Amino acid sequence: MGLKIAAVVTLFYPNSTHFKNINNYLESVDKLYVIDNTPKKNVKKFLPQNKKIEYYSYDNLGVAKALNIAAKLAQKEYTWLLTMDQDTVIQKSVIEEMKQIIKKKNMDNIGIVTPWHKTKLLVEKPTEAVDYPQDVMTSGNLLNLVIWEKIGGFFEDFFIDGIDIEYGLRLKKNGYKIMRLNYLEIEHDLGNIFYIKGKLCTNHSGIRRYYMNRNYHYIYDMYKDTDLNFCLFLKSNYKTMLKVILFEKNKFSKVYGFVLGYLHYKKGIKGKLEKFLNQKM
Repeated sequence: MGLKIAAVVTLFYPNSTHFKNINNYLESVDKLYVIDNTPKKNVKKFLPQNKKIEYYSYDNLGVAKALNIAAKLAQKEYTWLLTMDQDTVIQKSVIEEMKQIIKKKNMDNIGIVTPWHKTKLLVEKPTEAVDYPQDVMTSGNLLNLVIWEKIGGFFEDFFIDGIDIEYGLRLKKNGYKIMRLNYLEIEHDLGNIFYIKGKLCTNHSGIRRYYMNRNYHYIYDMYKDTDLNFCLFLKSNYKTMLKVILFEKNKFSKVYGFVLGYLHYKKGIKGKLEKFLNQKM
């Protein structure tokens, strides 16, 4: 008998391609929780017509809150939850292989099972078939709901950005691991990133720069005793802002968000930023 799993996808101003992505994995899951974070808009009519789907609409609660809502719903019947972004492409064979690994292996200390994420980032793929990274993007993962509950779920105070990193560090701090199956791949769209003169420019918006800088400083405070070098690297992102100034557009908004994020961190401000120069994510 196959492993029964639930899935969650978080929507935010989705388009037709994002709805097609859902069809790629709908057959491989027993339940799909669609958490629509698009403010003042209901997109239920555009979803595949399938009894597996449960649709919930909110006024942008953030990624962590959306994942926690679905996890709480799923844990009533399931022990594993497939977490998906709307722009991630995953094939049925990848999900089925991850499910087989979960059935065959001892998962008592595995908080997440994940494939290799194929992105525009020039990151060399490990030679090992299986490894145990410190963190992994939240999309395309099978989340162990037993461990999720034990360590307290996703950290909702961050709203977006750093949620996956914080969760990975918390797994490590509590003696759990992320299992990555490098022989499996998914395509993950990281947005409008580009390279210039051999330098990576992630091209994040000003409001994303706000959340990243603010939350990464909080992560340093929370986990410097777990992994000091990684946390130092995470919060020391001033070279990234130099590339923003030199190569990216909308420089003022991005620098403003970066500085505001640090100032809010110093003031202890967390959660959703209610007002910004440009609310586009």
